[in-house]
Amino acid sequence: MRITTWNVNGIRAALRKGFEDILAQVEPDVLLLQEVRALPEQLPPEWAQPAGWHVHWHPAEKMGYAGTAIWSRYPLEVLNKGMDAVDPDGRLIRARTKGVDLICAYLPSGSSGPERQKIKEAWMAEFFPWVQNLVKDRRPVVIGGDLNIAHTERDIFYAKSNETMSGFMPHEREWMGRVFDMGWNDLIRQHFGEVQGPYSWWSNRGRARELDRGWRIDYLLGNNHTAKAFQSGAICREGGLLVSDHAPVTIEIDA
Repeated sequence: MRITTWNVNGIRAALRKGFEDILAQVEPDVLLLQEVRALPEQLPPEWAQPAGWHVHWHPAEKMGYAGTAIWSRYPLEVLNKGMDAVDPDGRLIRARTKGVDLICAYLPSGSSGPERQKIKEAWMAEFFPWVQNLVKDRRPVVIGGDLNIAHTERDIFYAKSNETMSGFMPHEREWMGRVFDMGWNDLIRQHFGEVQGPYSWWSNRGRARELDRGWRIDYLLGNNHTAKAFQSGAICREGGLLVSDHAPVTIEIDA
């Protein structure tokens, strides 16, 4: 099973910029989308429920904001929309297909100021015990999404100058480390090893895209059952950046 996570920075804009071409290039069996920023009824009918896909949308209540979706080539059973009954930003979907549990997550960004950082940290505090309950599941479980945190200095080009910035603060990195310590495996890092990068998001400023000076904030995490079935990982930087400021991130597992 080929699983791709992608923050598309607005699905309507992505469709205009070549989303269909990159989708054909990456060829996922399951696609976890974040920041869709649209209701399905705002899309052309052929994209609201595309042929050959089972699609479940979880848009935000606020128009043009956040939202997630899961697309699958196989029938999907939706288990959760949100960690509890309240998820007005549409930040999380949990679904099951072919015996694999899939969690599409979009953690808030705190980069716009202290109030947004407080919201981000409240979400982190709720997310931690929620995924802790899932890591020991006896079936493969995959968490995919934009987690808005670069874990180590290998995951960000300018580490020193970003230590006080949301997404690379010491306590955020420590939180991410505790997620891994509870048993979640960073499958992209497992594939690429202890190298600098590869990155998954690039600022629009300072030629960051051109010079590949980015952050790795988009993850595919697996419990131990997933890690045993893990085959390979990839980040589609060149094509993905034609569509979004994030690249599609992909793993293949035996499922």
